[in-house]
Amino acid sequence: MGNEKRKNRVGDTIMKKISSILLMWCTCFLYAQECTTISFPSDGTLDVPVDVTITWPSVEGINGYLISLGTTPGGTEILKRQAIGIENFYKAPLGLPENTQIYVTLSILTFNAQPKECSSISFRTVDVVSPPPCTLLVAPDNNAANVTIVTDIIWAYSPTATGYTLSMGTIPGGTDILDNEDMGNVLTYEPPQDLPQDTQIYVTVIPRNENGSMAPCTEESFKTGPAPFACDPVIDENTGNTTFLRPRTQFPAVVGLCSDELPYIVATKDTADGFRWFKGNVGSTETLLSEDREVAINEPGRYRYEAYNSIRQSNGTYIECVSSQVFTIVTSEKAIIEKIESVYRPGGKTITIAVSGNGQYEYSLTSENGPYQNSNVFENVSPTPPFAYVRDKNGCGITRRTVDRDLTLKDFPNFFTPNGDGVNDYWQYIPPPENYEQSLEVIRIFDRYGSLLTQIDPQSQGWNGTFNGRLLPASNYWFKATYVDHREIRGYFALKR
Repeated sequence: MGNEKRKNRVGDTIMKKISSILLMWCTCFLYAQECTTISFPSDGTLDVPVDVTITWPSVEGINGYLISLGTTPGGTEILKRQAIGIENFYKAPLGLPENTQIYVTLSILTFNAQPKECSSISFRTVDVVSPPPCTLLVAPDNNAANVTIVTDIIWAYSPTATGYTLSMGTIPGGTDILDNEDMGNVLTYEPPQDLPQDTQIYVTVIPRNENGSMAPCTEESFKTGPAPFACDPVIDENTGNTTFLRPRTQFPAVVGLCSDELPYIVATKDTADGFRWFKGNVGSTETLLSEDREVAINEPGRYRYEAYNSIRQSNGTYIECVSSQVFTIVTSEKAIIEKIESVYRPGGKTITIAVSGNGQYEYSLTSENGPYQNSNVFENVSPTPPFAYVRDKNGCGITRRTVDRDLTLKDFPNFFTPNGDGVNDYWQYIPPPENYEQSLEVIRIFDRYGSLLTQIDPQSQGWNGTFNGRLLPASNYWFKATYVDHREIRGYFALKR
């Protein structure tokens, strides 16, 4: 009993040592995996662009990164321990100061959310000696329409810029809303008052630094819409009836254009005070095509339709309440039926209709009036229908073609007379008069005793009544015609001399 206890104590001691070793190994491994080092820019680099992107190898299994930027070792006056998630890069939104020594400290947030400092470097930014380039609006987009009257003005960072001047007006070059206002080193402006409704607003943003500006810069514009909620449905408190101020449009998102009908006239049945048709990308390069109920379309592409009502406000002014639909014009054409394939299976034929053409098609084996289906494959068809129909979904026409019927004994001659007079000298099956796809593979011919005499290609001239160069006598002969799907049809015919 004593020996057993000693063995147990020894075993416990060994296990504790093993556990301690494993714990130390895991701790070292985890520590080695936790940290990373800034890889760009390298420590001590000179003439680094002020819009540099600082990068480092990513670390798996952490909660994120913290980054600090300053002008002294460990400094944080530019950026103080900014949490940037798990992205392994950072770019200062407004750039870094020029010709300045920048100190970067990178830390990680470990699984227990405790920051661990991993890397510190410094580099010197370039001495900027030229004005910054012009910038563009981020929001609203240039040429945007129906913009809310309480919108902020946001522009893109211009590398090396240290400030921006903003002008806004209601006419090109106008400054009646804002006249060359110094925004400071920011990328957004919140107008203190609502912008005018249903008005084209013109905006010019000019970046600058100690070297000046690149002015003049391109003026951009957008059009405001009505005041928020001005076009919302109105509910009568007495009757509960709802009045919709915006037109209720039913215009589709896709319109088919038949290739042989250019120009194609697109029209709306909506009820509204006015209409507009545009071509191009919404909010940027749209071109007004028409202000009528219909428009002539010359090519496929992306378009936008507007229907609007003019609503009188309490102050006597009018606003437009607009309903808009972006739609795509697609080209279509009548289908070409290339072939109709029939395959026999248990339960009936499988008929596949192969077509070509630029369109969206649907298929029927019943009639021109349908019913139609999207699939070009019909299963378990019996009996064989006389025709197949293919209809373009965009109304560009219906194509009809005969479905290959089953061959019968009537499709094989009862006799032939191979006497060299040029009439009926060969025996061959007679293809049906319809637009028939050849489905026979081979025809074998036998004498009355069942001996194989020859086999002929259904596409060939046929059999001339000889065997090994010898004329065969007048008699009855048998044939077996085999389809490509291995079905057979058998019969006999007479050779007359």
